[in-house]
Amino acid sequence: MVHVKWGRDVLHFPVPPPNTTLGKLRADIAEYTHLPPSSFKLVHAGAVMKDDYAPLSAYKIRENSTIALIGGHTSAETSAPHARPPRSNEPPTEQSTIGTIRAELDRVRSTLVPDVDAFVLACSGPLVPAPHSSTSPVPAQTLTSGSIPTSSDGLPSQEPTSLDHSRLSELLLQSLLRLDALHLPGADWPEARQQRKAAVREVQSVLDRLDNAWASR
Repeated sequence: MVHVKWGRDVLHFPVPPPNTTLGKLRADIAEYTHLPPSSFKLVHAGAVMKDDYAPLSAYKIRENSTIALIGGHTSAETSAPHARPPRSNEPPTEQSTIGTIRAELDRVRSTLVPDVDAFVLACSGPLVPAPHSSTSPVPAQTLTSGSIPTSSDGLPSQEPTSLDHSRLSELLLQSLLRLDALHLPGADWPEARQQRKAAVREVQSVLDRLDNAWASR
């Protein structure tokens, strides 16, 4: 089966023949979800699949592949707003694009990676019981920018939920989409291309760690 993650849902489709086009798979998904085919993007292995005429073998879709559907009611409009830098009339340069890539990666490292670390720990490690009322002072709980509380020694005190997983997965996928959307003209910007490739690989590894922890809990 091929697994399609759509917000909190996971859809399952029979593995299509390798020569099946991406457009055919998109049409099947659109028919099942009742979404217009042009209203969503399909992401696999950290990259947006764009060429509807390409065979699925070109995207290495095989048994147990997972594809993320971004669009419909799970599009960025329904997620937490993300601050965008003010638009400039100046055309982007390679150095400004590299700055955008690094800023996106820094945002993931500072705001999402700590939540993923707490999520993974909560999936695999022991939970710290919530403190009961007592006359003695009790260390206060700390909370990451997400929704998994941790105790003062950094151990999780609450089991992760499917909502936690969906929220983090959606935010990481949005980061991959933002990186993919950057315009890099031809082979003129080799350093920017290398930086984006490395950033996509790093964000995808965080997403893989999140999904593996949830699957093995």
